[in-house]
Amino acid sequence: MIDKLEFLIALAREQSFSRAAEVCGVTQPTFSAGIKQLEDTLGVPLVNRTSRFHGLTPEGERALEWSKRIVADARAMRQDVRSSRASLDGHLKIAAIPTVLGMVTSLTTPFRVKHPAVRFTILSLSSREILSMLDSFEIDAGLTYLDNEPIGQFKTIPLYNEQYRLLTSVHCPLGERASVTWSEVAYIPLCLLTPDMQNRRIIDRLLGNANAPPMLESNSMVLLFAHVRTGRWASIMPEKFAEVLGLPEPLRSIPIVAPREVHKIGLVVARREPMSPLVQALCAEAQKIAIGD
Repeated sequence: MIDKLEFLIALAREQSFSRAAEVCGVTQPTFSAGIKQLEDTLGVPLVNRTSRFHGLTPEGERALEWSKRIVADARAMRQDVRSSRASLDGHLKIAAIPTVLGMVTSLTTPFRVKHPAVRFTILSLSSREILSMLDSFEIDAGLTYLDNEPIGQFKTIPLYNEQYRLLTSVHCPLGERASVTWSEVAYIPLCLLTPDMQNRRIIDRLLGNANAPPMLESNSMVLLFAHVRTGRWASIMPEKFAEVLGLPEPLRSIPIVAPREVHKIGLVVARREPMSPLVQALCAEAQKIAIGD
């Protein structure tokens, strides 16, 4: 039965019978038969379809929500009954906002030392996408802001405080300054994250109305940094992210002050009891580097 629920989840995500079958590792006839068996078991149609997928019925949408919960609980149960082993195994799915990707290793590396059989999938998503996927049991944990937008009913572990730097070349405007203000940065050309990212919304607020549209936008911090490395672009990045990347000459990381802006970054997981052993172990690693609330 669990595999049929996983079929429904995959179908809702992929919006295609053929793609969903491929994701689930079965043939399309097997996949379609599995969906039909689930409909027969529940006694209601779950899918609007003719020869193609046209979305879920209202009953299918309700079944989808239950399917996500049941599948998540089944995975947690499998992990729990195996947890008596010396080392955990399984699959951890973690999503992080782009500005935090550089510090993910501080969690995954010590975790892997203790539990080398665990596999990781790390996704780069916006803060809103992270909370949505946590709520629908599509990921196990998220790394995001804790204090800038509502988090909701999730368990949080604060990890560090994010502060901001102007990354630029000594040959660019403000490049030789020891520090700069937000009002000064507002008047130079910048490359920034896209507006759907919370980091960008924070920066837009700090720069105010004087800021012109950025010369380049991307949802990839690596791409932004690649442009800064040419010595012809400037960007605003978190201090820790700049430290991870390293700054070859003639690049500089200049503190942005007046006002000094600080935001709390942390681990976010669903508030569930019992918590799966993998998520429990991840929280234990996070507690070792946690800052006070």
